[in-house]
This record gives sequence, structure tokens and C-alpha cells, in this order.
Amino acid sequence: MQQSAVPELAHTHTSPLQWVATATAIAGVVALSTVLQPDPARAAQPAGGAARAAAPAAAPDPSGVDFPITCGPAKALVTKKASGDLDGDGRPETVAVVRCDAGSGTPPNGVYVLTQGEDAGKPRVVATLIEPKDRLTVTDFAVRDAAVTATVLGYSSLDVPSCCPDVTEQAKWQWRNGAFVRSTPAGARSV
Repeated sequence: MQQSAVPELAHTHTSPLQWVATATAIAGVVALSTVLQPDPARAAQPAGGAARAAAPAAAPDPSGVDFPITCGPAKALVTKKASGDLDGDGRPETVAVVRCDAGSGTPPNGVYVLTQGEDAGKPRVVATLIEPKDRLTVTDFAVRDAAVTATVLGYSSLDVPSCCPDVTEQAKWQWRNGAFVRSTPAGARSV
């Protein structure tokens, strides 16, 4: 009788519990990686008497801003935010997607542009891209190349229940001639 070179090992057979543990561990690593990001890369600066570039202005922080949204006893909740220089002045603006923290249901979103005052005081709302009264919900959202883009869910009529938006639109806002102008990105389709 000949013996195999590698005996059968108990740990080479997996059980469903091991798969669940592995999937949970991977999900935890992915979730943690979205929170912990490395510092942005910085180019090497010349030493000595060379002139140093001014530090870039910080984007406005939406926490503590009084948004023009009426929530009754609930608080306004910033659900998404992104920053970038939207008007070309060299200072970043922050765009915040805000809704009432109602606890249940699908409260509509407001989308607001914030700027930091010259005196570095409290950020202020300088533009409203979407009004909460329009009953819209923002899903995908980004600030890139001096533009705000979003996927907006809405309703074809007042008879459609708030739980179930039945219209999907792609929207894009850009600063032109002193105002934000809304357009539909190329290739966007409504459902």
C-alpha cells in the first residue's frame, strides 16, 4: 500500500460558516478603506529662499450651515457633499445635498452651493440648485471639471406616491454669466 505524499488535511475543506466569516472580513476592509484615505500627494518643494506657493483655500464645511429647508421638529441632514472651484475664482465651493432627517419615508432633497466668506467666517449658501418643494431625490452626485452632475429621481404627477419616484433625469449645472445654468449631460436618458 502506497501512502500519498500529502495527507488529507481537515482545514482544506471549507464550511459555509468560513465563507460567511471571509465575506464579512472583506466587507469590513472595503468599508474601512472608504473612511481611511491617504493624504493627497504633494510635490517636492525646493528648499532655501525659493518662493513658496500659497496654500490652497479650504472648501467650506457644510456642518452648522443654516440651509433654506423647512424641517419642522426634525433637523436638516447633509447626505452628500463635494467640493471644487465652480466659478473659476481659485477658491473651492462646496455643494451639499440636504434633506430633513425624518427617520422614515423619502424626504425630498435640496441641493445648495456654499462659499467661504472673504474673512474666513461661517460658510454661506450662495445658490440653490434643487428646491425641496420640487419633491426630488438626488442619487449619484459629483463635482468635476467646474460642473455639478447628479441623477435626480422625481414624479410624473402628484398622484405618484412619495415612496416610488417614476422619473429619472440626469442633470448638470455650470457657472455661466454669474449664475448656475442647468442642462442635461450628453448621452443622458430619462426613464
